[in-house]
Amino acid sequence: MEKTMYKLAIVEDNREAAEKLSSFLERYAQEHQETFEIKVFGDALDFLNDYRMVYDVVFMDIELPGMNGMEAARRMRKLDQKVVLVFVTNMAGFAVKGYEVGAADYLVKPVHYGDFELKLKRILARYQEAEEAILVVRQSGYIRLLLREIRYIEVQGHKLLYHTEEGVVDGSGTLLETEEKLKDKGFLRCNKCYLVNQRHITGVNGYTLMMTGGEELQISRPRKKTFMTELAEVMGKDNVL
Repeated sequence: MEKTMYKLAIVEDNREAAEKLSSFLERYAQEHQETFEIKVFGDALDFLNDYRMVYDVVFMDIELPGMNGMEAARRMRKLDQKVVLVFVTNMAGFAVKGYEVGAADYLVKPVHYGDFELKLKRILARYQEAEEAILVVRQSGYIRLLLREIRYIEVQGHKLLYHTEEGVVDGSGTLLETEEKLKDKGFLRCNKCYLVNQRHITGVNGYTLMMTGGEELQISRPRKKTFMTELAEVMGKDNVL
């Protein structure tokens, strides 16, 4: 089967840092038999000028001249909701803030290859998982739902409600059973009623989760610490509490 060629952008004003990321990508490609097309931008305005939805992954420095990485990411998201965004930063407590612009992960400078390799491997695996689905049992039969399209799953009485990008689908089963099926797929239990898809979390404010559909879901107090720890693990960060 033909291998996918990934198009990657590095937005970094520090030439040495940009060259380091490029060398890491080249090393990863060689060690994992991947094919990368890499383009480097020295500032955010250069990157955003005539932006095209051609990139699979963007590595964005936070501290850029003229326009910082967070503002650049906000503008990019208005043009492209699909590209995977990875922040590169000196600020270690940045993970949750990155959800505001849908950051998939982030790297702390100085970047070490071991950390880089693990995170890139996880990111590229998402492409292979893009068509993963769950078979939902309904009274009328079955329906196949793509995991990436499910925002969250809600238990209501004796049925489950799958809140998706296209609407709500009801099915049978228990939240506990579904949680077990979706273990290691980026779905996290925030309280006894909801199982949320990490990909659709846009922010965390205290005990409130903001979702891509505009919903605000509550994190229960007993689950807060466990939830944030699991969220950190999914993000590839040791501590976002």
